[in-house]
Amino acid sequence: MKKLQFEPLIIHDFEEQAFHLPVHSHTYYELVYIHKGNGIHFLNNSRLPYESGDLFIIGPADEHYFEIAKSTRFTFIKFMDDYFSGYKMYYEADAFISFTPENIMRNKLLKEEKLKMDEPCISILKNTVENIVAYNCKKEIARSPLMFYQILSILGLIKEAAAKLNIRIDNGQPEKEELISYIHQHIYEPSLIQIKNIAANFAISTTYFSDYFKKEFGISYRKYTNDYRLQIIEKRLCVPTITLRQIADEFGFTDESHLNKFFKTHKGVGPKDYRLKIK
Repeated sequence: MKKLQFEPLIIHDFEEQAFHLPVHSHTYYELVYIHKGNGIHFLNNSRLPYESGDLFIIGPADEHYFEIAKSTRFTFIKFMDDYFSGYKMYYEADAFISFTPENIMRNKLLKEEKLKMDEPCISILKNTVENIVAYNCKKEIARSPLMFYQILSILGLIKEAAAKLNIRIDNGQPEKEELISYIHQHIYEPSLIQIKNIAANFAISTTYFSDYFKKEFGISYRKYTNDYRLQIIEKRLCVPTITLRQIADEFGFTDESHLNKFFKTHKGVGPKDYRLKIK
């Protein structure tokens, strides 16, 4: 089910005991604020418990629905791509605003866990949403600079919350060259190129990292690192004066047996036999 919207901006404030929509996506962006109540927000592949004060970000590529446990008051702030484009001159000219709304609303990592805010941001968010709801009685709210800056301030709060979660607010992805350079630099230190550690280094969710790498490079992360490690080990084996013990130590293997098992698994022959073969 895909919801359509043709107005640049719509504010929808309501309370209900059972959510009125099944799993759905839409052609627009949504900021969803929880005034009161609790339940579960199913967003893409994530199951996120919600309560009063929570804020969720939904973009056109997302699917979601709410399973309400206790009667919940929602505010949905719905806007199209062209809503912010009409005010682009304002926020691009301001050096303080170092993000674009699209980067925030499309950021996959911001959909995988709840945003965490502390005071005074919690109160500022609540008051800002209430201001938006109160001002919604005006006509042509999409043309109101006051409404625009209220919504922009919410995105600023999201940016601060993202920084606390170590989430990049650009597109959530490192430069490809930067990532490959890091792998090559640390190929001798297995712990540093474990997914949990390399993902943390580049502020990427561990659950998203493997999919991102496969999409960008056309090969799984594990295969890439194994192939690169094997390529260097093969070069070492071409040098007769380098012992298997030295190679094992260089690449962080526990011993020669560990090196032998790794090499034979991927090459079908042990390092000693490989060395004899290239001679």
